[in-house]
Amino acid sequence: MSEIAKFVNRGAVTITPAVAENVLRHLPQWKLEFTQINAPKFPHLVDQLEFLADAVEDVTEGAYKDLPFVAVAQAVFALLYAHKKMGIVPEGILELGGADNSSVVRVVLIQNEKAFAIYAGKQGVDWRKITSQA
Repeated sequence: MSEIAKFVNRGAVTITPAVAENVLRHLPQWKLEFTQINAPKFPHLVDQLEFLADAVEDVTEGAYKDLPFVAVAQAVFALLYAHKKMGIVPEGILELGGADNSSVVRVVLIQNEKAFAIYAGKQGVDWRKITSQA
């Protein structure tokens, strides 16, 4: 297991339903912040963050009940990580800025691929676009 996957898994175990509900209150503002991410080497990052935010919203609000909590917890962790802006790689470094956010998000998407693919299909979202395979 990669170090990033271990990092995500350790972080996700700290996420409770109460933490997810708290994040839910901040998601409208965070979604706006995510659209301002300048990471030219990671063109799918903003769409991936928006997808995870939508999934967290839908599950936390009770609109979608089939996503395993581990997937929700990892998504919440990824959103918190992307929001904090104090990652492993400083955002101002154009060559690498966003690499850590992208790595964390990709791990979440890969580890929960089946569940998120089903969620995407039910939401009318092209899963290949989210996974950057389109």
